[in-house]
Amino acid sequence: MTLAFDVPVTTSFGSLADAPAPISAQTSQYRGMIDDGAVVVDLRSAQARRAHGALLGALALDLDDALDLLTPGAPGALRSATRDARWLLVTDGGYDAEWLAWHLQARGVGGARFLVGGYRALRAAGITGSVAAEGHAYFS
Repeated sequence: MTLAFDVPVTTSFGSLADAPAPISAQTSQYRGMIDDGAVVVDLRSAQARRAHGALLGALALDLDDALDLLTPGAPGALRSATRDARWLLVTDGGYDAEWLAWHLQARGVGGARFLVGGYRALRAAGITGSVAAEGHAYFS
């Protein structure tokens, strides 16, 4: 979807406290974010998860439904979809997750982040095996 505006769109901030939250996370931050309570959302297709491995402990959602499921107050939203939810969004390469993180933050979910490079970056970084936080593990 492309948005068109008749006037330039600008944003100004009154202070650094009003600045938007970061939208991305690097693979080096992956384990720390999980340890700090972020919920990994695996947005890859079921076929990709079968072929390349699951992110165990992650919430696996269909990308087409994720915006509605993760937006607080949306019809059919998950019970855990709150404004203070901390989602770490993972797709194959990260591009669709970036779009989703932007839209979630625009809807008030400041804790939505996308993993730069997505699942491919996790594999390239050699991040395989279990994570210290219970309930989250991943494998190749």
